[in-house]
Amino acid sequence: MNSPKEKSRLLWACRRGMLELDVLLRPFVEEAYDDLDDEKKVNFKRLLTCDDPDLFAWFMGHQACKDPQLAEMVRVILSRVKV
Repeated sequence: MNSPKEKSRLLWACRRGMLELDVLLRPFVEEAYDDLDDEKKVNFKRLLTCDDPDLFAWFMGHQACKDPQLAEMVRVILSRVKV
């Protein structure tokens, strides 16, 4: 379980320079992050260190992420998006 301080840090890290990323990442942390296993939590935190243009390209399907663990996190996040 994450401490409230840890969760606050993650939510802050989800504030990006692109609204498109904000609307994907913040709800994911609020609704699904706690259910991830430890490995996926580490991968999610690593994903948050990536540059916004790369994240945007991966989430929008403009290019594939070459890191298989990060690519899996992108898939997990996109699978949680409510249409």
